[in-house]
Amino acid sequence: IMSAIVNDPNARTVCFRRLTLLSERFELFLILNEESERIEQIGVPHRDFYNVRKVDTHVHHSSCMNQKHLLRFIKRKLKQNPEDKVFKSKQGQVWTLAEVFQNLNLTAYELSVDTLNVHADQSTFHRFDRFNLKYNPCGQSELREIFLKTDNYIKGSYLGELTREVMADLTETKYQHAEFRISVYGKSPDEWRNLATWFVKNEIYADNVRWLIQIPRLYEVYYKLGILNCFQEMLDNLFTPLFEATINPQENWELHQLLQQVVGFDSVDDESVPSVRIDYAQCGPPAEWDVSLNPPYAYYAYHVASNLKVLNDLREMRGLNTFKYRPHAGEAGDHEHLTVCFLLADGINHGLNLRKMPVIQYLFYLTQIG
Repeated sequence: IMSAIVNDPNARTVCFRRLTLLSERFELFLILNEESERIEQIGVPHRDFYNVRKVDTHVHHSSCMNQKHLLRFIKRKLKQNPEDKVFKSKQGQVWTLAEVFQNLNLTAYELSVDTLNVHADQSTFHRFDRFNLKYNPCGQSELREIFLKTDNYIKGSYLGELTREVMADLTETKYQHAEFRISVYGKSPDEWRNLATWFVKNEIYADNVRWLIQIPRLYEVYYKLGILNCFQEMLDNLFTPLFEATINPQENWELHQLLQQVVGFDSVDDESVPSVRIDYAQCGPPAEWDVSLNPPYAYYAYHVASNLKVLNDLREMRGLNTFKYRPHAGEAGDHEHLTVCFLLADGINHGLNLRKMPVIQYLFYLTQIG
């Protein structure tokens, strides 16, 4: 029904004209009121851009530090802790930090912002593959494993230290807040416990920071590797620990502490990759999705949203904080993604394709979905 409404010519015409009218009215408002608002703003004491609250709601945890901060941290560790055992090779050999850089033919002197190459420049637009490669300092996956992972040979101690430094900077500036995004993949039920242990052990908390959980849509990869046997296993790994921590917070104290900092869930992957068109009426439950084909975007969205709804109802009954569902949608790919998220999500990230879909864009405006 929604698809029929979205593609109806009359509805598209009405919504396009309405959106145009709203835009023109806003431009007229600016022309008439810009000067008076500026004068009113000047009259407000002790408030300007630098001392009003600002919240960045889209910060990937592994890139929460700027490139200069990461460069200083790596150089400091090379200088002060070169003998730290930080990496275990596939052959089982344990390397020190100095040995890792020696094997990569890198020295502290050669490191610079340019050689790190972690800045998301114009070459990453519409290139999800290049965007992901920017998380590898100097193009080396070993450095990402050591400095930007929570689950590694050193138990994420370097990333914990980096995160505390970033949070200390935010706390010091007072008016800057952030929502960091960290991934839980659904490969194993132990993921939540390991992540919660990392949070508690590294004392990851700041009043200026909240966390959002990203769920990468990688079922197909894990199935082919033999990690998962069906889609239901992935959902169980994602949500069963959360229900257990909600029902018995004393027995799951670390995860309970982590969830108090979490504000929502996200669903991420390359939206431009086409998915197979299927009849959703013929789709069985997740336990029956036991093939290597990745479930469509709508199938993921429905089952994540439905599990979150039940979890939120339970947590609300127990007086605990609840979570929003704010997936990546409309960055690229099928327009169906935005239609699905209008029905299921509390908000979306990106939404670039809304400009091509006047009906959905107008519905998002009417319901004030951000």
